[in-house]
Amino acid sequence: MTKGLITLLIFYVVTTFTSFDVSAQTYSDYSQRDFAALLKESCDKGAQASCFELGLLYQNFTGKNFKQDGINYPKEGKKIIQQACQNGERNACDYLQGAELFKSSQLLMWSSIILIGIAVYIVTQMMFQDNDSFQAAQKLEEGDSKKQDEFKKHGIVLQYSRPFFKRYISPIVSSMKNKKKIKEKYRRKLASAGLTEVLTTEDFYAFKLFLIIGFPIVFLGVREFMDADWQLSLIPVVAAVGFVYPDIWIKGKIDQRQKDIISGMPFSVDMLALSVEAGLDFVAAMTKVVDKAKPGPLTQEFEIFLKETKIGASRAEALRNMAWRVDLIQISSFCATLIAADSVGASIGPILKALSVEIRQKKSAQIEKEGATAATKILFPMMAFIVPSVLLMIFAPLIVDLVGGN
Repeated sequence: MTKGLITLLIFYVVTTFTSFDVSAQTYSDYSQRDFAALLKESCDKGAQASCFELGLLYQNFTGKNFKQDGINYPKEGKKIIQQACQNGERNACDYLQGAELFKSSQLLMWSSIILIGIAVYIVTQMMFQDNDSFQAAQKLEEGDSKKQDEFKKHGIVLQYSRPFFKRYISPIVSSMKNKKKIKEKYRRKLASAGLTEVLTTEDFYAFKLFLIIGFPIVFLGVREFMDADWQLSLIPVVAAVGFVYPDIWIKGKIDQRQKDIISGMPFSVDMLALSVEAGLDFVAAMTKVVDKAKPGPLTQEFEIFLKETKIGASRAEALRNMAWRVDLIQISSFCATLIAADSVGASIGPILKALSVEIRQKKSAQIEKEGATAATKILFPMMAFIVPSVLLMIFAPLIVDLVGGN
């Protein structure tokens, strides 16, 4: 009998707790729905804070008992939060912004993984490279103050990034299979820009690859330092700009160098003509020009010409190389004329004098052309900035007097 009473007591206790748990669950369910109804009523009256709370509450309606209603509560909740943000509820806007930041953080995570993978690959390659030759070259460059000044002259981007890509990326580029295509693509550009002593073709391509990583790092550093809210989705765009930047930079170098060469041609050709007519041969006359003329790109090309002739190249070959490096119509015409005169044994003095006159006339014509187009170029800035300022100074006092009743 005692055993039966104990069994009955246990059954009663279990039944009581089970029914209590069910009633508690039902009560909890009822209170959530009731609370949602109260918030909806307040939201319909224009309380945007209640709308935001209702949207958050709907986000949690994911149980089976809510799915039976046939309503997608999480989607409805997000729509309500967006409406609350549009109606001026700041908390709702902050909540939505947090969701966008989460998406950006995912992009940042994958970008970081890719960059870490590239860094690991570079470091791994570096471990198998020969360090002795690099260290010897580095010591030679550090001891050559002229080379250090040359690097500074070409901008801070090259100056500060060169030690990194020269050490870690250039060896990888040198071992690439398509190294020949890289040389063919960038060799003339580097020669035209006068950078053959500063960068090799492998260094230039390594420079492009390094800036894919370097520009995003600078972007993130500036963003953190300025506490700016720039979107992290701009990182791929910044990386693409980093890859294209060296091409833009070297094109600017080529254009500026060609302008400097055209500017220095009249004096140099005049001096060549005078020296040849005075009895010097062409090579000696060019040596005199290099000594007396103002240092610049044209004198650098003449120096290269003299070096090539000293090591055994013919005069025609050295002139062709100069025309190929400069890639300028005026220099090509100058070299072609001298090659033709040299091939037939004609006197170079009168030819140089005629070339000097022709170059000066072309330069004068170019200056007149630029002067004629200057008026047209200044028209749009004048219409946009100067004319409105003049009109404001003239009519502002009149308008003030009219408004004042005077």
